[in-house]
Amino acid sequence: QVQLVESGGGVVKAGDSLRLSCAISGRAYAMAWFRRAPGKERGFVATFTLTGREDYADSVKGRFTISRDTANMYLQMNSLIPEDTAAYYCAAKDRWTYSREESDYAYWGQGTQVTVSS
Repeated sequence: QVQLVESGGGVVKAGDSLRLSCAISGRAYAMAWFRRAPGKERGFVATFTLTGREDYADSVKGRFTISRDTANMYLQMNSLIPEDTAAYYCAAKDRWTYSREESDYAYWGQGTQVTVSS
């Protein structure tokens, strides 16, 4: 069984940075970050391709960086804008497959809230 716990969210001003962490318990294979903005469905933020390259949603490309070690996954968020306000979730699979689809991920954290004021 995989357990994921996010941390690092908070209230910041536009232009600030935050680093989210996702602590991993159990054996997680492919992983990704998603987010749910107020009044919207949860959507893809970042993951790794099968060749290990980083893959980002267009809205965060150039500002966010995903990384991972054996025990954690991270999301470094720079140049934050109010549109980045959302609950951020880390997700994992029990296999090495690439996907941006929420339905392909079996394990989820509880989420961490990021609020960016203008």
